[in-house]
Formats: sequence, structure tokens, C-alpha cells
Amino acid sequence: MALSPVLRGNIILMKRLLLFCFISLWQLNSAQAKRIEVNAQQELQAVLDMAASGDIISLGKGRYMGNFIIKQALTLDGNHHATIDAGGKGHGLLLQGSNITVENLSITNWGDDLTAQNSGIYSDKKASSLIIRNNNLQGDGFGIWLQKGKEIKVTGNAVIGNPKLRSADRGNGIQLSIVQNVEVTNNEISFTRDGLYIISSQHNLLSNNTMHDLRYGIHYMYSHSNQVKNNLAYNTRAGYALMSSKMLTVTDNVTRDSEDYGFLLNFITASTISHNRISNVWTKPEHKVIGREGKGLFVYNSAYNTISHNVIDTAEIGIHLTAGSENTKVYANSFINNPLQVKYVSNAEQEWSLDGTGNFWSNYLGWDLNNDGRGDDAFEPNDGIDKLVWQYPEAKVLLDSPAVLILRWIQTQFPVLKPAGVKDSFPLMESPVLVSNKSSNPLEPSKITIAADTLVVAQGNTMKEVK
Repeated sequence: MALSPVLRGNIILMKRLLLFCFISLWQLNSAQAKRIEVNAQQELQAVLDMAASGDIISLGKGRYMGNFIIKQALTLDGNHHATIDAGGKGHGLLLQGSNITVENLSITNWGDDLTAQNSGIYSDKKASSLIIRNNNLQGDGFGIWLQKGKEIKVTGNAVIGNPKLRSADRGNGIQLSIVQNVEVTNNEISFTRDGLYIISSQHNLLSNNTMHDLRYGIHYMYSHSNQVKNNLAYNTRAGYALMSSKMLTVTDNVTRDSEDYGFLLNFITASTISHNRISNVWTKPEHKVIGREGKGLFVYNSAYNTISHNVIDTAEIGIHLTAGSENTKVYANSFINNPLQVKYVSNAEQEWSLDGTGNFWSNYLGWDLNNDGRGDDAFEPNDGIDKLVWQYPEAKVLLDSPAVLILRWIQTQFPVLKPAGVKDSFPLMESPVLVSNKSSNPLEPSKITIAADTLVVAQGNTMKEVK
């Protein structure tokens, strides 16, 4: 039924009045919002309590002692020369409201009670639309803890833990717990337990962060639909520990100089691990025990994933799959300078190629007579002797014995005796990644460079110059 002209006119008038009221309220709030200058001799908590929504609290140079709470939607600006000292207990800053910005501030000496979740910056339940940027935090407990919030940005912060504490006694650098649509970008984290710890959280982005001297650089638990891009982790036990999660997109990250794992995938499904670089995963001599070797990729109880276009360079084991880690697409990766390229603990046959594209193996010795860039013979990295040694590690002392050499020869002559395992039917003759300056030191990863007129690429176990 069509509206009468009078009714239509009244509706238009009401809309205009509502718009006018909204603009008037916004202008009133803007006019009331003010910048409040504070010095270190003033009671900062009293100023925070009296501030109105929209106010900017600007801190002068100095040290502000105490544990502070922000309840209103305001901005706390440290101007790069103000420090909050929490006195060794509790949280440095407790955020109990939404639409809060904390920037350009130093926070130190908060509590070390991990059960109480003592943090430099701690957001109360459902605090959303937060901006935490360009802050420096140094303390024993957690750096930044965010929980049950949405639409949060954490960028440009530095978080430093206490290296004098055992790793297990430190908090994580930045912890996301039950959050959504959070961006964590361009932060640097060191000497905490884990760099970025994400649990039960969805639709978040972690990008361009640097994490070092930690247990794990990035640690995922029970999360889905997250993106991890362009991060750097080094001097860790594991660069990226991805656990009990699904639908993760992990691309263009770097991990180097880790001791146990470059990437650890434990119960990960429907995820993409691509275009990452893993180098120098090597267990320190003083930590060596039977069964503990540095693994570039360790895939445990994880299936239906795509692992492609990664570089695994100088790891004691290039990739180790076990405990039902099957139905995974593995192709276009480069396995370079790894003493053991593959450890696959299963008798189910796995084809590691896709649509005629396999992986590059630096120890592949086959030929490419038709010059199609793929080896004429399939690459099968493991045989029955390998599997026997994995089951009985003490048998390693017999690897060079005449009996073992004869057994290996028999397997090559009678393939029916060889147990099923990983097979790459289309091994690449050249690495998709251009490699030069390959180090002769087995503990040092290869360098990757792109010259203007000459490229050096890996081919088989040799180097070739391309003009």
C-alpha cells in the first residue's frame, strides 16, 4: 500500500531530526573531550577516574608508580618518555572498558604471578575496539593479555621478558584468549615464554612480528580461521607451534636457528602452510638424546592440509610425519641440505606431488632425459632399513655394516620387498627458490640471493649457473 504524501513527509522530517540530534550529540562530545596534561607528581589514577570519554591523558616525563585502571573510552599517551612502574605486583594497566587507546608508553615491573595472569597491559572481559601501539613493556609476567574482545589492534610494541627466569616461569609476550578480529602487527617480542599465544580465537591476523629467544615464536591452540603472515622467529625451540586448530593460513613466514622444530603441526586440519622458509633446525650437542633431532617440519596427527612452496634448509630431519598424518598435499617444496630428508613412520603409501609437480630434493641423483624439469625416476626417500632404525634407534651403529649394505642392495633389486611410504613421482630438478652461496658448514643454512645477471640454482646435488 502506497504511503500518503503527508505520512511520507512526516517520515522524512523525523529522519532529518534524528540525524540532526546525532550530529549535535557528536559535536557536543567532541567539544567536551579535552587533552589533560599530567606530570609524575600527580595522582594518575585520580585523573583517569575523573576523565570523560574521548579525553586524551598526556603523560609528562617521569615514572608513575602503581597499578592503574582505565574504565572510560579515552587515550593514554606516554609521549615516548613516561613509564608506569607497577611495583612488582598485579597488572601495570587494567583496561575495563572499550574504545581505549594506549600508546607511546613504557610499562615495567608488573607482577610475576602467572596464575593471576599478571600482565603489563590486561584487558578485562569483553573490552573491545582497543588500540595498543608503540609501547615498550618489560617484566616477568605476561606482556599484553587480551580476552573476549573484538576489533582490536596491537601494533609496534616491544615486549621483553626476564631471561633470568626459567622459560616455564615467564608469561607469554602477547596472549589472545577468546578474541575475534584482532590484528597483531609489527611487534617485537623476546625472552618471554612464547612470543604470540593464541587460544580459542577466530578471524585474527598476525603479521610482520619479530620473535626471538623464546620457547615458541607463535603458539596456536583450539583456534580457527586465522592468518599468520610475514613473521620472523629465531633462537627458539620451535618457530611456529600450531596445535589443535583448523583453517589456518600460514604463509611467507621465516624461522631460523630453532632447536627442536621449525614448524610443529599437532592435530592441525584444513590448513595451508605455504611459502615459508625454515633454516638451521639443529639440536645443541649438550641436549642430544636418542630420538631428539631438529625437525624442519614435524607433522603429528594432522591431515587434510596443504604444505607447498616452503624451503626446508639445513635441518637434521627435513620433514617428519607420524601418527596418522595422511591425506596431506605436499608439493613444490625445497628440501635442501638436510641429512635425513624425510622420516615417515607409517606403511601407508603417500604420493607427494600434485598435477605433475613434486618437490625439490637436494640429494636426488636421477636424470631428466626429456628436459621437462622433472626427474625421470620417482624419489622414495626411505626404505625398510630406515624404518627399522626408527623403531630401534640403537641399531644405528650397524648402518655401515656389510649386512645392512647388502639388505639395501636387495631392496633396490627386488622392490616388492620395500615397504610402502612416501613417493614423489615427479621430483623437481631445480629448486623453485633460487639458491647461491651454499655454505660448506652443515650447521649453517644456505643464503638466498638474486643477482642482476646471473642466478645460481640448485640442481640435483650440484650447483648450476644460469645466465
